[in-house]
Amino acid sequence: MTHPFRTSTAILALSLGMAGLASAETVVDFTVAEYSSKTGPFFQEVADAFQAENPDIKINIEVVPWDTLLQRLTTDVAGGSAPDISIIGTRWLLDFASQGVAEPIDGYLTPEFKGTFIDTFMAPGVIEGQTMGLPVAASARAMMVNMDLYEKAGASPPKTWDELYEASKKIAALPETFAFGLQGKEIETDAYYYYSLWTHGGDILKADGTSGLDTPEALEAANLYKKMIDEGLTQPSPTNYTREDVFNLFKQGKVGTIFTFPMLIPQIKAEAPDLKYQILPFPEGKAKATYGVTDTLMMFADSDAKEAAWKFIEFAYKDEWREKFDMGEGFLPVTKNVAALPYFTEDPDVAGFAAGLPYAKFAPTIANWEEIADVTVRTMQQIYLGEVTPEDGLKAAAGEINKIRGL
Repeated sequence: MTHPFRTSTAILALSLGMAGLASAETVVDFTVAEYSSKTGPFFQEVADAFQAENPDIKINIEVVPWDTLLQRLTTDVAGGSAPDISIIGTRWLLDFASQGVAEPIDGYLTPEFKGTFIDTFMAPGVIEGQTMGLPVAASARAMMVNMDLYEKAGASPPKTWDELYEASKKIAALPETFAFGLQGKEIETDAYYYYSLWTHGGDILKADGTSGLDTPEALEAANLYKKMIDEGLTQPSPTNYTREDVFNLFKQGKVGTIFTFPMLIPQIKAEAPDLKYQILPFPEGKAKATYGVTDTLMMFADSDAKEAAWKFIEFAYKDEWREKFDMGEGFLPVTKNVAALPYFTEDPDVAGFAAGLPYAKFAPTIANWEEIADVTVRTMQQIYLGEVTPEDGLKAAAGEINKIRGL
């Protein structure tokens, strides 16, 4: 028979031991940007696998929608409660770096680990010679057309803006059909305009660094969208439609043409497997262009768990996890081994997006980019609603942007 005192002592010792283990546990707070309903479960799976191998480290995952992520991180930083690591829009990185919020990671990057990344996607995370973050997601944009609607309308998939306009008039004549899905609400309303701006030969900034919104090319790009709205070639009231709303219309077979990114492909295959579509380059005006986008995994400078956070980062970038993430979310690979997989080299959908990378344009790495982008968003919304003319709206926007830039 076990002596009750010895039993009590053993229990006490075990409890103290467990308390010691608990107090030794390092917690890494990881704020995850939500790409889709798969995002949270995926990163939780990675965290669980990591914790199984590293029981002394706890990965605390918090999933935050993209539309509120920047405000959330800004509030957390101001309140001294920033996470240890977070997914961020790369366009925010310069501001975070200049404010001392981002932790340089060159001291953690081994040559072997750094060599796993595609150089093109590493470049946006380098600021003044220091690596301030790692590419976590990448995409390029392209045009997607509903082949059934084009065939019903007797139209051919367009290669130029003029061809898109003419095809849209035919598609709009079909019952309960919208020819061109135009985003006008929330995040990336400005990007939908840049697609037209770039392919009409314009740019976000001129060579002297001033805004490119007061150029003839910028006006031509805006006039085209406004004309399509006024002629009923888009869905009604584009300013009520986020990019997800436009994508949903396309998945329902109600829209002839949209501009999109690879993330939509897995959604179509899961939700609308019978939809006949084709991935094509953006219509050309005076130039070829696509929007290259990266998101960044950033470590915060005031983190007290940097070593543990970096250990998790290296784990999360293993090929098996990157393959699952990129294929599940519909991203282009940021690592060399995953990029070499047949899915990314042979699949016509993925290849359709990747084809634009040689002439991809990125949002400029400049201070106050979010504020500048917001000016463009508000201006395009005013133009779409008819509150200002394209010429007056763009001229005022350029002046406001130049003030923000101190020019």
